[in-house]
Amino acid sequence: MRDLLVQRLTDYAPRKLDLNYTEAGILVPVTDDTGNPEMIFTLRSTNLSTHRGQVAYPGGKRDPGDLSLAATALRETHEEIGLPPDQVEIISPLSQVMSLHGILVSPYVGVVPVEYPLEPNPGEIDSVFRVPLSFFLEDKRERTDAIPFQNQTIHVPCYRWERYQIWGLSAVVLVDFLNAVYDAEIDLLKPRT
Repeated sequence: MRDLLVQRLTDYAPRKLDLNYTEAGILVPVTDDTGNPEMIFTLRSTNLSTHRGQVAYPGGKRDPGDLSLAATALRETHEEIGLPPDQVEIISPLSQVMSLHGILVSPYVGVVPVEYPLEPNPGEIDSVFRVPLSFFLEDKRERTDAIPFQNQTIHVPCYRWERYQIWGLSAVVLVDFLNAVYDAEIDLLKPRT
């Protein structure tokens, strides 16, 4: 999987948003498996003040001591699911996205070992789960949400994997990944027919 990601993302030009907001970094973890690579997600605790009970990528707000947003993503991933930075190979950033809470989020694709044991931090994360990338490539979405953003409407898929709903900001990042790596041609600006 690593070789495919490097090949497809080396020349990828992520979209940057010219916004002056609080910044966050998230990791888009992909297992280094050539046969059936998976993407890793978290289910946020219902005790959190924002995005409670929602599916998300590991990550969070930038701390003053973070040298970069990639470092933020790695630090937060370690805190949230116990995956140390030395077990992640950052391949490339993806396009920035804006959260509903006014946070500018920078995603980073990272390759992670297939078998590394992940432990959710119970103060922040209810569970950690994996979804085969092949599932998303079938685009069997549960629904499409129309979300207003910067004077336009984006049409964001919602995917259901077992008991989890992957939607909103996480789905926007996921679509950017699928389009960049697999030419999935999922157009967020057009309603799905």
